[in-house]
Amino acid sequence: MPLVLWDIDHTLIETRGVGRDLSAAAFAEVTGQPMREQATIDGITEAVIFRETAELHGLTTDRADFERFAHALAQQHVTHVAELRERGAALSGAAAALDALSHASVRQTVVTGNVRAVAEIKLGVFGLDTHIEWDAGAYGEDADLRPALVDIALTRSSTAARDAVLIGDTPADVEGGLENGVHVIAVATGHSSAAELRKAGAHHVLDDLTDVNRLLYLIAGRA
Repeated sequence: MPLVLWDIDHTLIETRGVGRDLSAAAFAEVTGQPMREQATIDGITEAVIFRETAELHGLTTDRADFERFAHALAQQHVTHVAELRERGAALSGAAAALDALSHASVRQTVVTGNVRAVAEIKLGVFGLDTHIEWDAGAYGEDADLRPALVDIALTRSSTAARDAVLIGDTPADVEGGLENGVHVIAVATGHSSAAELRKAGAHHVLDDLTDVNRLLYLIAGRA
């Protein structure tokens, strides 16, 4: 059985607006300006979102600015964890899927645009962190683009591409897997339709994670 590389937002959980609110608070704290608008976020890493959002406000930022933002964002999540728990949710089937994979002795980690501290909080809030090998994953501070994140996770986990499966909800997730020769199972639980995910090249597309047996079958029979 392979290593599963999970995306987080709109694949395992949804924050229902809390994430944007906390991003806005962190942005204002670091730049001194209110966040009037935010760059595209679907499938994009936190470093790119911060840089492009800053550009929308006429600001030029560097790595040190992003690191301050990442720290502020993590602190916002710590401070507002109760609000995240109240307003956000684990997606249907997510907990059962993680448990079933663990019982099948499948290793699991995350490849996410979130910085690691935020990723840990998000999954921990909804009880989805138990089976995740955090040190094997790749995060928004590690690289700008998804293909690089997948490559980093494969290296950290000492896993060959043929032994990995990526599960995500955006064409960027699909691209990240395909560019590394990783099998991709897409879930249409985010803003991308099943048709868009198929067009992006996903090997399989599911409506959601509720059919755990189907998911296990696709992972086992990925070749």
